[in-house]
Amino acid sequence: ERVLRVARGLGVGAGGLEVEKEEEKEEEEEEEGCGKHQEPLRVFCKEDRALLCRVCRESRAHRAHNVVPLGEARGHYEAQLQELLQTLTDDRDKLLEFREAEMRKNR
Repeated sequence: ERVLRVARGLGVGAGGLEVEKEEEKEEEEEEEGCGKHQEPLRVFCKEDRALLCRVCRESRAHRAHNVVPLGEARGHYEAQLQELLQTLTDDRDKLLEFREAEMRKNR
């Protein structure tokens, strides 16, 4: 979850506070369960990118969708975020090196 917050934070500008409130809401939903059915959220719908309880999972809206257990989805997205974060870190380092070289050249 920390990785998710960091990744979201990378795209945050002036709306950082709004993103934090959204994260808090998602964490509360996960702890409390489904807002409609008060059931635990146990699966992740890949098509809608949403956490679902068992009742929502069987609804028409998600019945034909591809779902995975919550832990599996979390692991997948954490790994994906780590890869993206590494790419961004590498790109940032290259840009900083380039900037330093340009500044030395212009002295």
